[in-house]
Amino acid sequence: MATAHALADRAGAVILPHFRTDLTVDHKGGAQFDPVTVADRDAESAIRALLSETFPEHGIVGEEFEDARPDADFCWIVDPIDGTRAFIMGQPLWGTLIGLSAHGAPLLGMMNQPYTGERFWSGETESFFARGLGQGGETRTIRVRPCPALGGAILASTAPELFARTNCPAFEALARTVRLRRFGGDCYNYCLLAMGQIDLVVEAGLKPFDIMPLVPIVERAGGIVTTWEGGDPSRGGRIVAAGDPALHAQA
Repeated sequence: MATAHALADRAGAVILPHFRTDLTVDHKGGAQFDPVTVADRDAESAIRALLSETFPEHGIVGEEFEDARPDADFCWIVDPIDGTRAFIMGQPLWGTLIGLSAHGAPLLGMMNQPYTGERFWSGETESFFARGLGQGGETRTIRVRPCPALGGAILASTAPELFARTNCPAFEALARTVRLRRFGGDCYNYCLLAMGQIDLVVEAGLKPFDIMPLVPIVERAGGIVTTWEGGDPSRGGRIVAAGDPALHAQA
């Protein structure tokens, strides 16, 4: 966990000078705009450099570069800027995701938002939140909130494009039953869920680095994360996260 905090500190120091500046945005390719910036690449490079010094035998799976020893017993899963679209728009709804898996199972997770000074992470049995960590900020335990019925639930998702074509009917059927749905937020939504601010996060088309670091945060705050079919979420795909197990079952 000390290494995860050090990685978040180093990545934040690399990313922040680029936020809300006139930086160049590249397109990775594909039908939909898939942005990447020097902040994404340099932050992941900084994370990889520190990990190679600290745990050279561990694997690393990241968004911007090729996997290194992905089948290692311990493997770090990193997304230097989850929410690059929000980042290039100047919205503070992005974060650095850092996760560690042990023999393929999520072991720890962290989401760092250096602009707002907020950090979320999982302990052995609980999840935590701090603002201004390292600057006298207080750390507190976070918990999901009860919400057993869909009719009272607040649902969040990153973008409607996630549900185009085959995913759309299922998502729309669920969205019609909840009290409120809201788009935008990326990784921040899962942390709001763990804090007890919202009740459901539903997404599709996620990669492992989009979700694996967030799973321990939600679970140790009392929530549940699975695929739409109820399976292992750590490999990505179609994801449903809920703070209340009864709500998750209904969703």
